[in-house]
Amino acid sequence: MTSEGGVDSLDARLIALLAAEPRIGVLECARRLSVARGTVQARLDKLSARGVIRDFGPRIDPAALGYTVTAFMTLEIAQVHGHQPVAAHLTAIPEVLEAHTVTGSADLMCRIVARSNADLQRVIDQIVASDGVVRASSVIALAEQVPYRTLPLVRAAAAKGVTRQPPTGGQAGTS
Repeated sequence: MTSEGGVDSLDARLIALLAAEPRIGVLECARRLSVARGTVQARLDKLSARGVIRDFGPRIDPAALGYTVTAFMTLEIAQVHGHQPVAAHLTAIPEVLEAHTVTGSADLMCRIVARSNADLQRVIDQIVASDGVVRASSVIALAEQVPYRTLPLVRAAAAKGVTRQPPTGGQAGTS
C-alpha cells in the first residue's frame, strides 16, 4: 500500500473487483488477485478505515422503485439560520438523495427523485416548506449520460501515486 491516503495498483485492482462483483468473498478476491487472503483482508481494513471504501451495500436504482423522475435543485437559505436546520429538514424527506453546500449564488444543491412530474411538485413543496429556504430553483434530468462512477478516479490515483490531502475545512460527506 502507498503512503497515507494513496492507493496503489493492487488497491485499484481490489476495488475494481469488488465494484464488478460486490458479493465476492475475501478468499475469492485473493485467488483472483494472486495474493494471500490476509493481504486482501488487511487492504480492505485499511481502505475502509481511511474512508476510501465507504460501504459494501447494494447500489439502488430509484427508477426500479418507481421514482422515474430525477431533478437537481439549488436552494438559497436564510443566512441567519445557517445550513444545519435546512439540512435536517432535507434529511427527513426520503426523495432527497443527496445535498451539498456549494459555492455561487446558491447555498445548497440537492439531487431529488419523484414518481412523476406531479409528484415532483409535492417533493419541491416539501423542500421549500423549510423556514430556512429563501429561494429554490430546479431542473429535471432527461437522461443520465455518465452514471456516478469512481473507478476511473481510483485507477488514475493509483497510476499517479496521488496521496490524500488533508481536509481544508467543512465536513466530510457520508454515503
